[in-house]
Amino acid sequence: MAKIIVPVVTVFDRTGKPDREGNQKVADYLIANHVDGILVLGSAGEFTELTATEKQRFLSDYADHVAGRTALYAGTGDINFQQTLALSNSVYAMGYRAPLIVGPYYYGTNQAQLLAYFDALAQSLKGDMYIYNYPARTGCSIAADTLRELVTRDPNIVGLKDTVSEPGHTNQICRAMEGRPFAVYSGYDDQFLYNLAVGGSGSIGGLANVVPDIWSDLIRSANANDMARTVALARLLSRLMPIYEQRCSSSILFKKLMIHRGLAISPQSIFPFDGPDDGAFETMRGLLDQVLADYRQLGSATA
Repeated sequence: MAKIIVPVVTVFDRTGKPDREGNQKVADYLIANHVDGILVLGSAGEFTELTATEKQRFLSDYADHVAGRTALYAGTGDINFQQTLALSNSVYAMGYRAPLIVGPYYYGTNQAQLLAYFDALAQSLKGDMYIYNYPARTGCSIAADTLRELVTRDPNIVGLKDTVSEPGHTNQICRAMEGRPFAVYSGYDDQFLYNLAVGGSGSIGGLANVVPDIWSDLIRSANANDMARTVALARLLSRLMPIYEQRCSSSILFKKLMIHRGLAISPQSIFPFDGPDDGAFETMRGLLDQVLADYRQLGSATA
């Protein structure tokens, strides 16, 4: 069954700290729109601004508010291995299904180092984990052979988010994982159909912050084998991909567009990505409005 897991934005107050009420509004909004899960403190969640203590408090508060209403996953990657390990091990007791952990960044890594890093993590964790493959941010993409060796050693590595510009990499990962209970999610929303075609499990896509209604409709249609509606909805999502291509932060655009859709939250983003968007919001608001109008024209799945 295909799923959409939302790499949720973090709502900040004017001091740059998480706004509890604002984040609760976002969680309720996503749950009301029937998403399959929420990834807290992923890339869209601007996790780099928070200290280890702030991350732990935020993750705990988030889980308390959600209270089992949807599946939760925690972004726990940090440039410091011990902090990554400690935060990852703490989230199981909070109610998270698993941590999703990005590979080492800044210094650059090779396949042998990735193998050693994720192997050490997996062997020290109290539960399952997901790997976050994001070569545009880490400088290294995990190879299918490396992943197969990891999962052979560490069966608690149960899935991967593949945020790659070349979706053929996802195909290689899925081929390497054939016959294993392993979930592969696309990181880019417009790779969803390809992800399913090669044996993946769906998407962990940022556009679900803005259009969780379209995304959950797409998941229902795909799982019901309604090909015509699935393709039509995927096409609508693909039209929104320019949101990622603007020169400002996609997270701040997500939040501004969510406000446009009626959520009373702050658009505050982390410094230095909190500056003017050079008109990107106005352009993307027009694009969103047209997509939503076309979605309404498409009608409900039961019409």
